[in-house]
Amino acid sequence: MTVTPVRPTRPASATDEFLRRLVARVPGTGGAVWPLTEVYTGDILVELPQSTPADIEQAFATARTAQAKWAATPLKQRLAVFQRAHSLFIDRARTIADLIQVESGKNRRMAIEETCDPPMIMSHYLRRAPKLLAPTRRGGPVPLVSSSTEIRVPKGVVGIIAPWNFPFATGISDAIPALMAGNAVVLKPDNKTALSPLYGVQLLEEAGLPKGLFQVVCGEGPDVGPTLIDQANYVMFTGSTATGKVIGEQAGRNLIGCCLELGGKNPMIVLPDADFADAVPGAVFGAFGNTGQICMHIERIYLPESRYEEFKEAFAAKAASLDVRAAYDFGPEMGSLVSVDHMNRVKSHVDDAVAKGATVLCGGRPRPDLGPAFFEPTVLEGVTKDMLCGVTETFGPVVALHRYRTVDEAVELANDTDYGLNASVWGKDIRAASAVAARLETGNVNVNDSLATAYAAKGTPSGGVKTSGVGARHGDQGLLKYTDVQNLAVLKKPVMSPRPGQKYEKYVEGMLSGLKMMRRLRIR
Repeated sequence: MTVTPVRPTRPASATDEFLRRLVARVPGTGGAVWPLTEVYTGDILVELPQSTPADIEQAFATARTAQAKWAATPLKQRLAVFQRAHSLFIDRARTIADLIQVESGKNRRMAIEETCDPPMIMSHYLRRAPKLLAPTRRGGPVPLVSSSTEIRVPKGVVGIIAPWNFPFATGISDAIPALMAGNAVVLKPDNKTALSPLYGVQLLEEAGLPKGLFQVVCGEGPDVGPTLIDQANYVMFTGSTATGKVIGEQAGRNLIGCCLELGGKNPMIVLPDADFADAVPGAVFGAFGNTGQICMHIERIYLPESRYEEFKEAFAAKAASLDVRAAYDFGPEMGSLVSVDHMNRVKSHVDDAVAKGATVLCGGRPRPDLGPAFFEPTVLEGVTKDMLCGVTETFGPVVALHRYRTVDEAVELANDTDYGLNASVWGKDIRAASAVAARLETGNVNVNDSLATAYAAKGTPSGGVKTSGVGARHGDQGLLKYTDVQNLAVLKKPVMSPRPGQKYEKYVEGMLSGLKMMRRLRIR
């Protein structure tokens, strides 16, 4: 591993005054604050206000007032805001990346790629929203004299609870289709990573989004979450399965909808014909991209017995050679974990595995010489289901290698989990690899890629199955979930009951004959 223990210079854009202006948007009448720190150094950047239940209720009240006017604004005018925002977000990408790095500790590549997600979402829904949100005329029960129109109505105020691993992408990208559909948004980012989404809201307002429509509240989940869910008309949550179950239960009691993208223990199957020149670097990114803190990242790799040693040697060597350090440039290939607490959690998974017989092929240690929360890229073998990292999402730069004898066995092992968020299959024969992919119990599956192709395909819904979630982001569903349907039915002439003086038996005879005729004519 390349080690250059240099204390990085904070980006010039992240000045104290700039950060104070960002967090001033957050209501915190109780006076409590959170010391938001620079992950690379542990230095306090700014004191983040913590919102009280009363602050959250007021944020929703303000948002509701703004939403009534926004929903009445013609769709073309609403979308014009995002046309302007698209350019703004791209022009300010470097400043956004600075904030993402400062608050999360990820390397520059992952930070700049994260800035691209909201413009991609805007571009997709700018094309799709006019069709999806337009009233759709449909047939009525009686041809010619009746009709039915599907009208999409905004939910009201959407509560979004965003995670710390991709704070800008989830905090802003999940809000964009909700806002386009005519809703207001109240966002609760993680305390550790509130800066970049706050800046995203500022940019949207610069593009013309009405002030008050997009509110941000902050606080620890148990303190803020219950009030937010009680006030919301719909909830979008990205995070752990355990927390998702709590949120889903409360949303159910309130009879509101929710979309939950939860954890994963994502497998990668390398088929015997795979090209290792592609599969090894693909696995390295899948396991260690964003320091392993990607919901869809790879934690289990299944290798054919005949090529196990070949892959192991190449993969472990590549992992051990990664440039891991703190820097605000594009040099490092991997950055820090998000916090010391999370680093200790990752370490506990590795220590547990080693104590129970697993072998460390490379890594396995914290690196305090690089920064408070750094952990080496770690490759394990001999991991079993009695180990924490054998069944539970580690969410760090830790991956386990496993052998298989037949493809059927590989599929069975890959599916042997409560999770079902993402999977990866590698092979030269695309049809054969796709056939294996179709057998995997997962919401997303990539062939000859680890995760990015599925997530970046904004036209297709992306979500989890089993305990990895409910609902999806992206695709038509990613916008329509933020709407209710009003069925506007019109009857031009009262023909759905007997005419004056007509016996009911005669009416029934005519009705049944009419149903047969409509079926023959394929009217209904």
